Amino acid sequence: MYKTAASRLRALKGRTSNRGLAMCSTLGEVSTATTTAAKPSWSPLGGLFGWLTGGPSRSMPPLDFPLEGVKFPPALPDYVQSEKPNITTLPNGVKIASVKSEKPTASIGLFINCGSVYETPESSGASHLLERMAFKATRNRSHLRIVREVEAIGGTVQASASREQMSYTISSLKTYVPQMVELLLDSVRNPVFLDWEVNEELHRVKDDIGEASKNPEALILEAVHSVGYRGGLANPLLAQESSISRLNSETLEEFVAENYTAPRMVLAAYGVDHEELLKIAEPLLSDLPSVALAEEPNSVYTGGDYRRQADSGDTHFALAFELPGGWLRMKDAMILNVLQMLMGGGDSFSTGGPGKGMKSRLYIRVLAEHAEFQSMSAINSIYNNSAIFGIQASTGSDFVAKAIDIAANELIALATPGEVDLVQLDRAKLSTKSSILMNLESRMVVIDDIGRQILTYNEWKLEKLMKALDEVSLEDITSTAQQLLSSPLTMATYGDVTKVPSYDSVSQRFCLPKQKT
Repeated sequence: MYKTAASRLRALKGRTSNRGLAMCSTLGEVSTATTTAAKPSWSPLGGLFGWLTGGPSRSMPPLDFPLEGVKFPPALPDYVQSEKPNITTLPNGVKIASVKSEKPTASIGLFINCGSVYETPESSGASHLLERMAFKATRNRSHLRIVREVEAIGGTVQASASREQMSYTISSLKTYVPQMVELLLDSVRNPVFLDWEVNEELHRVKDDIGEASKNPEALILEAVHSVGYRGGLANPLLAQESSISRLNSETLEEFVAENYTAPRMVLAAYGVDHEELLKIAEPLLSDLPSVALAEEPNSVYTGGDYRRQADSGDTHFALAFELPGGWLRMKDAMILNVLQMLMGGGDSFSTGGPGKGMKSRLYIRVLAEHAEFQSMSAINSIYNNSAIFGIQASTGSDFVAKAIDIAANELIALATPGEVDLVQLDRAKLSTKSSILMNLESRMVVIDDIGRQILTYNEWKLEKLMKALDEVSLEDITSTAQQLLSSPLTMATYGDVTKVPSYDSVSQRFCLPKQKT
C-alpha cells in the first residue's frame, strides 16, 4: 500500500514541478533555458511527504530561533485577577452574590449549609434522597411542567449533596435569567414530596447503594470517615440499606424545614448583573423567616480500624490521619492540597508506563518500582473544621503487608526534614495552582466555588487562597506532615483481609521521635 502511494506521489511531484516552472517562465521570473531546466530546490510536497517518498525535506529555521522583524507582545502574568463578586445580605440573612461576564450564558445556584453531617439517626439518608428529589413536583408545578420549562429555555439543572452542603444549579442563556431564578427557587422552597415520586426515587437510591458496593475505593473512603470520626462527619454520605424503610415524604419535610433556613442559604450567579439579580430574587427570598444560625454538629476525630472481608484475591486499604482546622485554617488547608499534588499517584498501568512520566512521589518511588501495586494515590478530604489526609492503595493479598509498610514509609518520609526538595515542592505548588485556575474557567465551577466559600467565609477568598498557596514552604510540608502523623491512625481494609497486619503494629510505625527545635 505504501509503495503504491509513493509512486503516485512521485508522479504528482513531477507534474507539479513542471507546471510551477512553466508558470515561472510565463511570469518572466526564469530568463534562460538553463534556469528553466534546472530542478527546483523545493517542492510543495517534499516537506510534507518527504518521509514517504524519500525526497528532501524543506529547510526551515530552528523553532527556538527568533524570526527577523517579528515583535512579540509582553507575556501575561501567571495569574490574572478575576472580578470580585458583589455580595448582598438580605435582612433575613440570605446572601446573594453575582459575578459579571460577557459570555451569553448564565449559571445560577442555591447553596445551603446542609448535608449528611446534619442528619440524625431518624433522618439518616435524607440528604441523599433530597439530591434525588431535586426539581420534582412543587406547589406550583408538576415535575413534567418543570422538565418542559427547562427544555423551553434550553437549560440544564443539577443537584448535589455533600457532607456539609447541598447545591441546586440551573444554566441557560442570559435572556432567561428571570425564569431561571423563579424556577430554581420554586423547586427548592416549595417541594411537595409526592409519595409516589419519593417511592420511585427510593428505588434509585437503592441502585446508588448497589453501585457504591461495587466500588472498593469509595467503600474505603467511607469507612475512613465512619471509623475515624464520632459525630456528624461519621454519618454516611449515601443512604444505608437499613435507613431506606424510614425515609418518606414526612422525613424529608421535617429535614428541609429544620435545615433550609435563611441564614444558611447563598444564591450565587455567574454572568448576571447584580442589580438585576437582586430585583428578581429578593421578593422570592425575603419572606423566609429569620432564625438563629444553627451550629454545625460536632465531629471528634478518634481514629480506628475497619476491616471487611470480601470474595476477592485483592486487598484495598487506606492509612489516614487528621489535621484539625479544615478550611477555617486557610494556610493549613492549602498545604494539604499541595501535599496531595506532591504525593500524587494513580493506577499502576497506563500506556507508556506508570503515569506516563508523571513526577509525583508515589509514581516515581512506588508505582514505577513495585509492579505488585494496582493503584496508589493520596487522599485528601477537607471540611470546615477538620481534614483527613493519607494514602489509599490496592494490591494482591500476598503483598498487602509489604504494601502497607511501603505506604507508611512514604508518609513518614514527608515528615522527615530533607526528604522533599525544593524542585518537587515548586512543581506541586504550580500544579495545584494551575488545577485550581483551570477549573475556574468553567462558569459552573465559579458559582460553586463562590457559593461554598461564602457559606464558609462569608466572602470569596480566591486571592487569599492563592497567596497562602504561594507561601507554602518546605518547613510547612514537614511540620504539617508531623502534625498529621501525631494524630491517631485510621486504617481501613476491604477484600481479602486475612493477611493484613494488626492495627497496633501499623500504628506503632508512626511513633516518630520528636524533632529538635
